[in-house]
Amino acid sequence: MPEPDRHLLSPGSGGLHRDGLKGWPDLWVLPGKPPHARPAAMAPPDHAPDQTLAFPDELLLRVLACLPEPHLTAAASLVCKRWTRLSGRLRRRLAVRDWAFVTHRLPYRFPNLAVLDLFPASIAAPAAPSRASPVLTCGAVSLTLDPSADPPLGACRFLADDVLDRGLAVVAARFPNLRRLWATAAAESGGLMDIAGGCATLQELELHRCTDLALRPVSAFAHLQILRIVAASSPLYGTSEDGGVTDIGLTILAHGCKRLVKLELVGCEGSYDGIAAVGRCCAMLEELTIADHRMDGGWLAALAFCGNLKTLRLQGCSRIDDDPGPAEHLGACLTLESLQLHRCQLRDRRALHALFLVCEGARELLVQNCWGLEDDMFALAGLCRRIKLLSLEGCSLLTTRGVESVVTSWNDLQSLEVVGCNKIKDEEINPALSELFSNLKELKWRPDNKSLLAASLAGTGMGKKGRVFFKRILPGHQRVKGKILNHPAGVAA
Repeated sequence: MPEPDRHLLSPGSGGLHRDGLKGWPDLWVLPGKPPHARPAAMAPPDHAPDQTLAFPDELLLRVLACLPEPHLTAAASLVCKRWTRLSGRLRRRLAVRDWAFVTHRLPYRFPNLAVLDLFPASIAAPAAPSRASPVLTCGAVSLTLDPSADPPLGACRFLADDVLDRGLAVVAARFPNLRRLWATAAAESGGLMDIAGGCATLQELELHRCTDLALRPVSAFAHLQILRIVAASSPLYGTSEDGGVTDIGLTILAHGCKRLVKLELVGCEGSYDGIAAVGRCCAMLEELTIADHRMDGGWLAALAFCGNLKTLRLQGCSRIDDDPGPAEHLGACLTLESLQLHRCQLRDRRALHALFLVCEGARELLVQNCWGLEDDMFALAGLCRRIKLLSLEGCSLLTTRGVESVVTSWNDLQSLEVVGCNKIKDEEINPALSELFSNLKELKWRPDNKSLLAASLAGTGMGKKGRVFFKRILPGHQRVKGKILNHPAGVAA
């Protein structure tokens, strides 16, 4: 941009004029007016009055309640302070990431919360965060690590216990209708006692960094039905001075929460006594999840005390049971319907044999991304003779012969899912296995990316209608029968 002549800006030159601003095409100043003056034609128009001010809060709340949740939080709360206050009254669930917000503004901003996640806010921020600080993601939580801390992540990275207790006391006093809560356990557990007394309708609790002492107030929750316990021994939280969750904590939990329907134990220690106490006291327990456990040998036999258990799920377990004991002393879960194994090490033949003996009455078997499941190990699943649904995903060591030897022995099998099992090949399917496919009500067959059977069965109804429908459409699909299913010339009628 060219500079104007300096004599045009001098005090004795009579001020700025139009001829002196030919080099400034973006600036227009009237003669005799100061540069900061704005013409009347350029003044902003007056805003129209807000018509919603005539609506009472009750009517405006009914209008805002009709908006979808994303629009309610992203747009409506930004209109004005009144709409921000009213939209906060409609919010029912929230995840907090700043603990100062919990103690100061949370009750006023969102007074009617029913679902509250305080776990991300209980993790202390790095003292000197930088753009180069690594980020650790564990599930739905992302944590910024402090490279200068020792260790970068662990028990020292959480807020102090008195700070956590003060925040939980505020939540207990201002949210009596809370139904679900995610929190971090403190050593003294005074805040959890306040939650138990103030939130009488709490039904679901997820407690992180648990110890035996931290589980004492959990017995005060009279209506608790769903409980998830993450022990302090987890690598994400570091090792607590008070230890993790042992048989003592499980016994305290069992005697206090007798109305539990779902229980998840993550990183817990213990043994036969702790699981047996849960089975004896929690008579309504229907779903038990054990993840990354550190239990002593023999805990599998205690599952027989869970008289109402319907779903058993093992997740991320490096071992199942080091010493399950004699088979005649194991017992069985007579009411069990579903056995689910996710990301588990299945290399111990004795432990896997004991697991299938305890779960011999299961109707569903789901195996997902487990290691060590070879043909001889999967053959032990034949002990569960009532299986109606089998789902195999990511079992890279399992072959077609291993699957056939088990599924052909199950007379009640109705649904079969095979996904991502690279050693299972379409060309190895024999007539006995293809006939089994025709009798299934549901078939999902994608063992690898090169599998042609799933694409060839599209639209044929195979695996959908059963034997009668398959026989009716079979003559029109000789290509599938000959090339993919590899039938002899005169096998299928």
